This record gives sequence, structure tokens and C-alpha cells, in this order.
Amino acid sequence: MSRKQQLLKRHRRNKRVAVLVALAAIIALSVLVAWWLAPVLLIGGWIAHEAWFADHLFYAPSDDYQYSFPPYTPQPKVHLHGEQLRLDEGVMLADDATLILALRVKGTWLGRFFDPRVELSGGANPDVQTFERGVRGLRYLNLSGQAQALSEGVLRLRGRFCRVSGEPVLWALEHADYRRQRVMVIAPHADDAELAAFGLYSQAEEAWIVTLTAGEIEAEHYQQMGMSKVDAARLKGRLRAWDSLTVPQWAGVAQERCVQFGYFCLQLAAMRDKPEQPVGSREADLSDTRLFRQFNPFVLPGDADGAPTWNNLLADLRETMLRARPEVIVLPHPALDPHPDHICAQQAVLEVLKGLDWQPTLLGYANHLHDNDRWPMGNSGDGVALPPAFDAGVPVQPVCLALSVAQQRDKAMALGMMHDLQPPAPFKRRLRRGLQRLLAGRSGSPYGENEFFRKAVRRHELFWRL
Repeated sequence: MSRKQQLLKRHRRNKRVAVLVALAAIIALSVLVAWWLAPVLLIGGWIAHEAWFADHLFYAPSDDYQYSFPPYTPQPKVHLHGEQLRLDEGVMLADDATLILALRVKGTWLGRFFDPRVELSGGANPDVQTFERGVRGLRYLNLSGQAQALSEGVLRLRGRFCRVSGEPVLWALEHADYRRQRVMVIAPHADDAELAAFGLYSQAEEAWIVTLTAGEIEAEHYQQMGMSKVDAARLKGRLRAWDSLTVPQWAGVAQERCVQFGYFCLQLAAMRDKPEQPVGSREADLSDTRLFRQFNPFVLPGDADGAPTWNNLLADLRETMLRARPEVIVLPHPALDPHPDHICAQQAVLEVLKGLDWQPTLLGYANHLHDNDRWPMGNSGDGVALPPAFDAGVPVQPVCLALSVAQQRDKAMALGMMHDLQPPAPFKRRLRRGLQRLLAGRSGSPYGENEFFRKAVRRHELFWRL
């Protein structure tokens, strides 16, 4: 069982215990006081749960985030005077550096009902970064894009439903401009490349998009059209395979540099465990990947037999890397992103790299998190603060790319073209969001109903140098 599954299992167990205790208390009150208290309290408790307690948060908001950065990372001296953040006299910052600011954030009593956020103002790039309700600990703001305002001494930090305090610590992490290099994005599923790195690959001098699976499962939306489970899964897989090859062209990526391997969703781990054994689709009644490869621009080794094996996946990946010779590979982060297909995608890349005569730079991304399903918190267009982390034993090197409003809109349109993000949310989820909008002040994304429009269309794309 993965760590994510263990955390979710513990969360559900604790919630069941809390529900049983609450039910017992409600029954006792209705017996001792008045019968009508039971339905009133049950409805009120359910509304409170949906509005304020439905987030999957697998740590205490009072926990300090714990990060360490590479040795000798520059730490320009910075001071917080009231709301004004000032550098020491004469300190200048590179415009494209990734700037990370550690400081303490403490939610007010209203910050238990509304999302606490820190507003950055005074420069040309005003920003908002949001934290957990009830936050009370060390957090890491992302000041990338604020170098000029910081250097000029005009940047202001203002807490809303929270207060910022303590002596802040700033890190200035410098890195190459990866947009000037040949970039390959590894996407376990169609839309992973767009969620994580549309801004990067749309600006790269040359970009390749390599999608490993067709993403054919969970096709209930298509079953509602009258199709069988098998036919719905096959249609969904064909649509997502098509998306993976065509949507990157919206960003200027040539069709001959988009490849779909056509392996089956949530089966990569089983393939890895028995590398020579074919592992068919869970729902599409298929053991041949070629249905989902028909629009590829060139022949892959796995096309010979279409067998969904780990060895074929490695051969396909090796052939594509040799053809593209990427200088930068963008892939799921091995520790942050818990999705099993994302973990296997990263492992496959590392295995293939062992046999190559060059070693590209690796940038990790996280489209999912172990500890907080809502991260990045806040709204579309906001900045992306560093995610929860509680092990400072291994230094990490964040790499941030800033996106203009126009680039964010292009990214949102690319996500909107992805068929998997188009179906409406279930009624229960829509009702929950309505209650949160009414009672907790949360906003939906103007770009689409799916949660990924809120999470991914941001001022920052955040990667990790591996």
C-alpha cells in the first residue's frame, strides 16, 4: 500500500470514529432535550463538514514545513518592517532567480473559516499565496517574479485571515534558462504535460511530449451515452490518445514531436514487477497497445507486437530519447507525486538513462500530493507557494517559471481541449463547492469546472531539480 493510500485509510478511519461520536451525542441530546434537535443538528453538522472539514489534509496546520536547500545557495539578507519587506542596502537580485522566503504564518480566528492568504503588493506583479485554514507554523512563500520590487524596497506582505511574523529568511536559487534548451516532457497520462509544464514547453526552443498511457479507465461519462463498459473505455482511450498528440500543437509543438505509447492506465506497476509479461487493460478488454498508437509520427519498437510489457515500454522510451536527444527531461517527482503511474514513469526514465551516452537535466513535477489534495491552495492566477514537506534531511532545489496572464489563458484553453477535464462534476461535489463558496469564501475557476483548472492555471509553474 502506498503512503498516499495509508494516509487516506487513516483519515477515513478517524472520520468514521468522529461521526460515530457525533451521532451518539446528537441522539443523547434529542432524548434528553427535544426530538427535533436530531434532524437540525444532523443537517447543520453535514453542512459544516462540507464547508469546512471536507479537505483531505493529512497533517496538522500547526506543523512547521521543513525544507533545506543546496549548500552555498545565496541568502540575501532581508527584513520585515511592518508590512514592508526590505533587502539590505546594495543587494541586487537576478530577475529570473527562484526566490523562496521562509516566515511564520499564523491564522486569525477567522482563518479557521476562510482560507488564510498572504497578499504581495507594491511591485508590477501583485500576487496572492494561500495556506491551510488554521495555519500556525513556518511556511515558504514563492517570491519568484518579485526581484525588482524587492530590490527597489517597495514589496509589501499583508496577511488576510492570518499574520506574518518572525525574521524572514530568503533564498535566491539561480538556474539555467531551460526554455533555451531541448525539452522533453514525460506525461504518464494525457493532460499531465499540460498541467505541469505547458508554460515551459510552450516557450522551449524545441519540445517533445511523450505520453505513456492512453488513460482509458473510469469512462462512466461515456457509458452514460449508452455504451458498454468496454466500448466506453476504448473510446475514452482513443480520445485521450488523440488529445495527447494534438493539444501540444496549440503551444507550437510540431506534430512529429508528440508521441503516444498507448499502455494501459494503472497497469505500469504490474508491468514493472514482471517486465516480460503483458498486462492488459483493466476496463477496455485489450492486450494490444496499437489501437492507441495509430496516429504516432514514427514507428516504435513496441509496434512490432503491441504487447503491453515493461520491456516494450523501456524500448519505446529509449528509441524516443535517442531520436530527440533531450537536454532537459521533465517528469513526475519521485517523492512528492504519489500516483502509481507517475512513480513508474519516473522509474522507467531513470532505467533508460543508465544506458545513454549523455545525461540530461531532470526537472520533477507534482500534479498530485500525498499530504494535501488541495495544493496548490488558492485560486486560478495566484502564485504557488512551496508544498507541505516535513523532512529536511535531503536538500531540494525548486525551479520556478513565471507565466504571464496571456500564457495562463493559453494553458487554460489547452486544458479545456482535454476530454478528461470536460465532463461535469458529480452532484455531490458541485453541492460541496456551492456551500464552500457561500460559507467559506472560496471561488471556482473562471476557466472550467474541473479542479485542475484552479490548481494548474497559475502565475507559477514549479519544478524541482533532481
